[in-house]
Amino acid sequence: MTTKTLSAELLHKMDGYWRAANYLSVGQIYLFDNPLLKRPLTLDHIKPRLLGHWGTTPGLNFIYVHLNRIITEFDLSVIYIAGPGHGGPGMVANTYLEGTYSEVYPEVSQDEAGMQRLFKQFSFPGGIPSHVAPETPGSIHEGGELGYALSHAFGAVFDNPELLVACVVGDGEAETGPLATSWHSNKFLNPVHDGAVLPILHLNGYKIAGPTVLARIPHAELEALFTGYGYTPHFVEGDDPTEMHQRMAAALDAAVAEIKRIQADARANGFRLRPRWPMIILRSPKGWTGPISVDGKPTEGTFRSHQVPMGDMSHPGHVKILQEWLQSYRPQELFDPQGKLIAELAALAPTGLRRMGANPYANGGLLLHDLRLPDFRAYAVSVPTPGAVDAEATRVQGELIRDVIKINPANFRVFSPDETSSNRWGAVFEVTNRCSTAEILPGDEHVAPDGRVMEMLSEHQCEGWLEGYLLTGRHGFFSCYEAFIHIVDSMFNQHAKWLDVAGHIPWRRPIGSLNYLLSSHVWRQDHNGFSHQDPGFIDIVANKKAEIIRVYLPPDANTLLAVTDQCLRSRNFVNVVVAGKQPAPQWLDRDAAIAHCSA
Repeated sequence: MTTKTLSAELLHKMDGYWRAANYLSVGQIYLFDNPLLKRPLTLDHIKPRLLGHWGTTPGLNFIYVHLNRIITEFDLSVIYIAGPGHGGPGMVANTYLEGTYSEVYPEVSQDEAGMQRLFKQFSFPGGIPSHVAPETPGSIHEGGELGYALSHAFGAVFDNPELLVACVVGDGEAETGPLATSWHSNKFLNPVHDGAVLPILHLNGYKIAGPTVLARIPHAELEALFTGYGYTPHFVEGDDPTEMHQRMAAALDAAVAEIKRIQADARANGFRLRPRWPMIILRSPKGWTGPISVDGKPTEGTFRSHQVPMGDMSHPGHVKILQEWLQSYRPQELFDPQGKLIAELAALAPTGLRRMGANPYANGGLLLHDLRLPDFRAYAVSVPTPGAVDAEATRVQGELIRDVIKINPANFRVFSPDETSSNRWGAVFEVTNRCSTAEILPGDEHVAPDGRVMEMLSEHQCEGWLEGYLLTGRHGFFSCYEAFIHIVDSMFNQHAKWLDVAGHIPWRRPIGSLNYLLSSHVWRQDHNGFSHQDPGFIDIVANKKAEIIRVYLPPDANTLLAVTDQCLRSRNFVNVVVAGKQPAPQWLDRDAAIAHCSA
């Protein structure tokens, strides 16, 4: 039975908005010209090389229009993380429909000429990428690699109590190790001072050429899996648009009500017990609303719709299929003769900063405040002559980090895979604790639901949380053993690419730098030996442009203090600091260290 959450009029309008987003998405993949189909479609109107991913896109569009409704109805601040980042056409289409895209790119105007530019630029020389990227308004998540959507989402809501992140997880991405681990991020979310993440697991059944794991397990097993993770799953399953609109609306209303109840209770009564957060499991056909078959082979609902359903448009009949596909959305009902979305559909989108493409949390530099930093010189080690005294450099640094946490209680966190104490940052536990909203036992030390130290034995999660935290306008430091930071090589690469591209987009504001402390380094492995020796991360980092990376090798505590101060003040960099934690001779006094680091 379908619950009638939406009136017939609202359902009709929302379906129209969804059709408009789907039309614009298909147009981006295929069309070079004739955006409103005012002339019969010919091969000359179609791009000579077709690139993009259709399969996930209609589901992403479906979610977007439904999020628009709850934003408006409940006055929510929401950002959208598209784990299936190759569904770029959908995110671009929706930010265009809501008006944000034309505001940041005025040449892509709300008319026929602007629509033609929108279509032509997609995955085209001199245009925009085919995936969700820094160029996409509303995005904080680079869609070029799978696995990190959920960790980015949780990082974004830490210390952002009013923010809701709708995080779409594709069933392909759900097979990756980092994503599978990131479901446990709910054990670190404190509803007193954090926002909320609404995971939306999108099961469309297929990857590039084969079935996905979670789409092929029984319903009861799937429900038990996510119940075991600590969520309350709401299922939205089917292929009939009318019924699916009603089911999705009901699921979102239930999820918002649960989130509001959890937060209201915690903020009125304090944290008492880890809540069971809601999630949605959306099962819809891959390539929904696309061609049912192409060249006699099933397409909608199969792996064949993953990318471009008709790749060779010179093949007899393919242009006709595309024409019929585009016309099935009835664009003449959606756009006026000048190419602008009709007013009754445009009115469905939120306005101003409530639009997901314009939400300032998705352009975190707009919200960034400088850290209040203690004078690092006050922590200096007295060095009467070079080599006369020994000290543990990172222990001294930890005293500085302790006080950064103390005087920045809402916009600075420390991230580490269970190595905060080992890397000699134990001083931070004088002012805060390890964060955990799971069960805490009497014998645990320095563990509390409001801790500022984020420890999970997963470098992927620490990196992803920190990236999400930075991209939404905060600051942090990631402490790790040098040999094992390699686990996040590809995550570093993606973040560095993001910084590189974002630094050349005028409307993107600079964000806090991604700061690494790498200790237990290659030169001092008194305990673990060869297994813990690998200095190669800096090789990966040094391959990037100098405008976005810095590598520091401070020889002692005082130079480490000066370097740390520089890192915490910097913007749009990846700062890699390699420093020893073992007792070692100290070479430079305070003033000499400052002079050395200023050279």
